[in-house]
Amino acid sequence: MATTPLSEPFYRVDEHFATDLPTARVVFTTRRGGTSEGPYESLNLGRLTDDRPDAVAGNRARLEDELAVSLGFTHQIHGPEVRELTPASAERDRAAEPGALTRADGQFTTHRGLAPAVLTADCLAIAVAGDRAVAMLHAGWKGLATGVIASGVAALRAAGVEGALSAAIGPGAGPCCYEVGEEVHRAFADRPGDVSRDGHLDLPAIARYDLAAAGVTDVVEIGLCTICSDPSLFFSHRRDRGITGRQAGIAWLS
Repeated sequence: MATTPLSEPFYRVDEHFATDLPTARVVFTTRRGGTSEGPYESLNLGRLTDDRPDAVAGNRARLEDELAVSLGFTHQIHGPEVRELTPASAERDRAAEPGALTRADGQFTTHRGLAPAVLTADCLAIAVAGDRAVAMLHAGWKGLATGVIASGVAALRAAGVEGALSAAIGPGAGPCCYEVGEEVHRAFADRPGDVSRDGHLDLPAIARYDLAAAGVTDVVEIGLCTICSDPSLFFSHRRDRGITGRQAGIAWLS
């Protein structure tokens, strides 16, 4: 099992990667340290996969115990919707059947001990935090194209965050591997030219541009590609031809 080099300000928390923003802690999980088997080995957190439901539930409970937070998940639909995570909404979605989960691609909370989470397997997980609230955003190309970052920042401002915002960009499909069609490149024609080159799309560069456009200038990026990293480290929808699990981006107020 290869060791993945990390540069500051990222560090390891057991099998996972973490960083500290001025007002929040952020964790990007790997696929290691769970009980799922086969293509979902081992810390699959995705309820909407074909993994055993008891294995996913056990993996989520193990992660909550490890991080000492209460996780909140949604049904992600690759759009710009961002919802507020409260103790009541977290409990409601915890008890809901998969098809009845709240549909949104971002969450924010002002409650300590609650941790908004998004699931990824090549899309980016992006944490944005301010003095009173923290958000976690699921940002694939569709979410980025339809403004999920702007929605997340707007939600934090509406929640009363007045000061500076900081952000952390997690692992995802890197420009080294993420080859897309012309229609996807056209969706980002208004972004700087260097986000699209040689048929490849640079999702982290788009995220950095959109964060800056929304007023977030303090941004850290882990810089790991889920497609070409050690396959035992991350789930990858593209590499694994759609049969794979989900890792998570998680953030909470510190």
